[in-house]
Amino acid sequence: MSALLEVDDLVGGYGATRILHGLTIAVQPGGATALLGANGAGKTTLMKTLCGLLPVAGGRIRWRGEDITRASCAERVEAGLVLVPEGRMVFPGLSVRDNLRLGGVNPRARPNVRRGLEHVYHLFPILRDRDHQLAATLSGGEQQMLAIGRGLMAEPTLMLLDEPTLGLAPLVALHMFDLVQTLAAESITVLLAEQDVRRTLAVAGYGYVIENGRVARHADAGALADDPQIRQAYLGL
Repeated sequence: MSALLEVDDLVGGYGATRILHGLTIAVQPGGATALLGANGAGKTTLMKTLCGLLPVAGGRIRWRGEDITRASCAERVEAGLVLVPEGRMVFPGLSVRDNLRLGGVNPRARPNVRRGLEHVYHLFPILRDRDHQLAATLSGGEQQMLAIGRGLMAEPTLMLLDEPTLGLAPLVALHMFDLVQTLAAESITVLLAEQDVRRTLAVAGYGYVIENGRVARHADAGALADDPQIRQAYLGL
């Protein structure tokens, strides 16, 4: 099966500061691929580079076999590559509905906004109840639901989820992992960057361990979960 997303020898960062140093990964269609690593390893930088928020200094990004290394953010979203950023980044002064509608502005998704809203409200009934409420007044968990819902409005083929459980209550965090499996059942592929390594490997099929902007280890999720070094470094076992 051909990879949905291929990243070859990627170099990037913030201006002259290099964070990614020749990183190579591939995301196969279907299910979830995990990005593991300590804070500062380069996971968020990778996510921002993949969606076009940060420039590529070296290497190549291919989407369904086509080079998108220089493609704009808008072009990548329209192609089906959608980021749900760390920290949620909802529009606090807009209502829940307006936040969601902004997620569906790309030409491919725009004709299906009504259907998209109903789908998001089905996944997150609390958002239907908060429909006209300002995003700033939502709880952290509700804002995370809104951020994911906004991403779904773009009709993604691949959703980049960057630290979706950060700062959430334990029960809400568990719901986020359940959601990853729900998305997989809907044929949405997920690239998941998370600090909760145990639960991430439980929902992922494959994983990459990032250290200092490079891939230090990659294998099936089960093999990573059983790896003594991974268990000691990330699971405290």
